[in-house]
Amino acid sequence: MSPTSETLTAERILETTEEVLRRHGPAKATVVDVARALGVSHGSVYRHFRTKAALREAVTKRWLDRTSEALAGIVAADRDPEARLRDWLRGLFDAKRRKAGDDPELFATYMVLTGESSEAVPDHIADLIAQLTRIVEAGVAAGTFASGDPETTARAVFHATGRFHDPCYAPEWAQPEAEADFAALVELVVRGLRA
Repeated sequence: MSPTSETLTAERILETTEEVLRRHGPAKATVVDVARALGVSHGSVYRHFRTKAALREAVTKRWLDRTSEALAGIVAADRDPEARLRDWLRGLFDAKRRKAGDDPELFATYMVLTGESSEAVPDHIADLIAQLTRIVEAGVAAGTFASGDPETTARAVFHATGRFHDPCYAPEWAQPEAEADFAALVELVVRGLRA
């Protein structure tokens, strides 16, 4: 089946946009490039995404949502809250480190796009803090964690561990001491939360 005979969906457009961004970078990737890669007119792309900014916001959101979706299973697991917290923090660090290390050009592109994003990044952070809040709430309910306000605690844990998930620290993630620093911080956080 040729690209033009397939149904044009928002998902196909986002997948193709990611490939165009990978090839051309954010400064040179245009809606016309995306349309050309799909074998459609740029008007067809605009029917799904009203502006170039909307398309870039959607592709950024899709990229960030991959991390949130990967962590959601840890949050939902019927396991000890302390183990879930450790696994969630590990999962977040590993996911961000993979994004930075496996495809550095695309990671650099997304760094540009997240800087342009008006809603995707704050929404992503809110989603991650909500996931952490559910883990802290489960820990409080189980008597494992002490917290008067699980959301405030989750926000503090998120910000305290920022060095291991905030992309501005990506160059440090490959340093030899990063793993030991991460383990030490997780131990400190977990000890501080115990009831």
